[in-house]
Amino acid sequence: MTDRLAIEGGTPSSPRFIVFGAPSLGEDEIQEVVATLRSGWIGTGPRTQAFEAAFREYVGAPHAVAVSSCTAALHLSLVVSGVLPGDEVVTTPFTFVATANAILHAGARPVFVDIDRTTLNIDPALAESACTPRTRALLPVHFGGLACDLDALGATARAHGLVLIEDAAHALGARCHGRLIGAHGHLTCFSFYPNKNITTGEGGMITTDRQDWADALRIWRLHGLDHDAWRRFHVQELILSEAVAPGFKYNMTDLQAALGIHQLRRLEGFLALRERYAARYDAAFAELPELIRQPRPAPGADRHGLHLYLLLLDLGRLTADRNQVLRALRAENVGAGIHYHAVHLHPYYARTLGYRRGDLPNAEWASGRILSLPLGPAMTDEDVENVIRAVRKVVRRYRRAPAR
Repeated sequence: MTDRLAIEGGTPSSPRFIVFGAPSLGEDEIQEVVATLRSGWIGTGPRTQAFEAAFREYVGAPHAVAVSSCTAALHLSLVVSGVLPGDEVVTTPFTFVATANAILHAGARPVFVDIDRTTLNIDPALAESACTPRTRALLPVHFGGLACDLDALGATARAHGLVLIEDAAHALGARCHGRLIGAHGHLTCFSFYPNKNITTGEGGMITTDRQDWADALRIWRLHGLDHDAWRRFHVQELILSEAVAPGFKYNMTDLQAALGIHQLRRLEGFLALRERYAARYDAAFAELPELIRQPRPAPGADRHGLHLYLLLLDLGRLTADRNQVLRALRAENVGAGIHYHAVHLHPYYARTLGYRRGDLPNAEWASGRILSLPLGPAMTDEDVENVIRAVRKVVRRYRRAPAR
């Protein structure tokens, strides 16, 4: 195979396009969906309850509440924990916009603080210094699947009387100090979007250690009603339902949960495969000084969730910028992506909150250099080798000649 880039007329490194985050769905998931369709109950019901029970047992949390998305999970967590219009929520700018959008949906103001340039997670010292009398919550993101410094963030939450809401959209299966993410604190929000560590098509979950919050979450997720449809309609007894809060339509259906029940059983196998593929990437890219990798803890009490395999480009060693490198990789049939464009640089947030380039330099530095490679259980060994081949090919093509 020639080393000429596909974008320049060469042969692509992969014969087919390797999709970023393709899900792995098996016969068990398919049969469970079919059984749900035949059961006569496809809305929120027994399979959603079974998925919640299995999830809380896996994570080690007292309560788990299934919802329609991680965005819904974040919004509901802010609402039930008492965040009110006019309050401030300290969070990271280096995340998907949904994190900040949920804060606005609750009527609060996101206060962005910069990240650690190595871990890409929120800087705990900066988070602490950003707290004011108006601060009501901390909302860190376990970026890519790497756990935040929960010791430091928890200490800040306790010192200031704040609720700690973890955005764990990337971190199902991640571990911190011997416990899985979701078992550590107040409220933790997970995503089951198609490219996440497990999928329900669309969906999310909230874990919490408080019964009152779990009860409130179940009410607020379904119109604020005190009894859901399954409880009202699957028995002969007349059960009346009343609105006790102005809730939302954020419930998960049994069709979604049918996927989640079996995806969760496969999660540890999925994680093992992600770790094996990531180790192959690590070994292959160690020879390329143009690439900087997010650190991963050694096996033990801590574990990276490996939702994302992240690379940061050392642009001083390259003749192309990040976007050109991405174009070249995609021409090689490698579905690399960007996670993420820093939120405070998006037009809406710059315009409404007054942030400008230069305000959060580490997030901006990462935002211009980061890319994500395909990594997931639907990939084959051949796919992994083709990704490696493409990355080597593109980096070598754009390698800057050493100064003389």
